[in-house]
Amino acid sequence: MPEWVRLQLDIDGFDDQAFEPYLRRARESGIDLTTMAELGDTPQHRRALYELNKTCSADIPDRGEFYTYEEYLTQRVNVPAFDPGGVILALRGDDWIGMSSTSLHPDKGYAFSEMTGVLAPYRGQGLSLAMKLLAIRFVRSSGYRWIATIHHPRNASAIAMNRRLGFVDHVAGTAA
Repeated sequence: MPEWVRLQLDIDGFDDQAFEPYLRRARESGIDLTTMAELGDTPQHRRALYELNKTCSADIPDRGEFYTYEEYLTQRVNVPAFDPGGVILALRGDDWIGMSSTSLHPDKGYAFSEMTGVLAPYRGQGLSLAMKLLAIRFVRSSGYRWIATIHHPRNASAIAMNRRLGFVDHVAGTAA
């Protein structure tokens, strides 16, 4: 079993402006950034989210078998921590090309970055950073100070992307 990389971000120290160019570039290239709440938390959209999440998760080292659709709903969507406003989506026309899902944990005092992924043909354009910027703004507007995330140690691109945003190694005793 690998030692997972546990990261956290203190929202109070996050500089939105440094990542605005990624958001602007995505929008100028014709990519629509929205949320599951704005699109509507419908069965059809939940299925599309599942399919996108499943495809993007295939790149996670040692991920193993992805959830069945029913397991996904039970463990990731039909839970108190799920908020459709925390599911940031990148769309090109009708195609769902990227996602960043963040759950809220008031009992623990932090938000958790569940998954950020972009389909292979759209990588390298800064979409992950644009979606994470919107996810961080969602967390801030929800009244949280901390976002935590966990990565397989060989998931170098995800770790690097989060560190670029200012995530640091988890410190015992902090809220996240």
